[in-house]
Amino acid sequence: MSTQPPVGRPRDHRTHTAILDAAEQLVVDTGYTATSVTAIAARAGVGKDAIYRRWSGKPELIYEALFTRVDMGPVPDQGTVEADVTALVAALIAELSAPAAAAALPGLLADFAADPKLRAVLRDSFLAPAKLRMIEIFERARARGEVGEDVAVELVLDTVAGAVFFHVGVLGEPVTAELAAQLARIITAGIGPR
Repeated sequence: MSTQPPVGRPRDHRTHTAILDAAEQLVVDTGYTATSVTAIAARAGVGKDAIYRRWSGKPELIYEALFTRVDMGPVPDQGTVEADVTALVAALIAELSAPAAAAALPGLLADFAADPKLRAVLRDSFLAPAKLRMIEIFERARARGEVGEDVAVELVLDTVAGAVFFHVGVLGEPVTAELAAQLARIITAGIGPR
């Protein structure tokens, strides 16, 4: 059985990275609303078609540029579910408290709220890796006897993201050294074995 090579040139990783970096810089410099695909393409030194081959538009591009780094690193494995969730929360806090994220969140949320197709992309493409990471954490926790079989991983993920998002992104509360551990303790308190 032979497989056909993909048609056309393979995507250049450097171009992809340049586009993501340009998007992040522009959001910091001009804000989410003023950032356009045209401006991103110009700053990245690419044509708009290079962007539209990768993303359907600005919201998807900005989301990937600013809010997917936590999902790219190794899955925390600190020996306990609370320590693993603490590490995950700390990374999420760092991501959401970055200047570009703070500048993009209001406009990005409005765009996702207004478009069911964008919400589906968010759920299916961007949140799926986060869910897989959380599943891995909880499978290890189950094997250690720390959590029961009935833990709703998606709800735990929503709780983690929602707590960090609301506290840091919406309220703009200061990020303290203890915040990740405090939130992880609260979140994991209700998921022990019953």
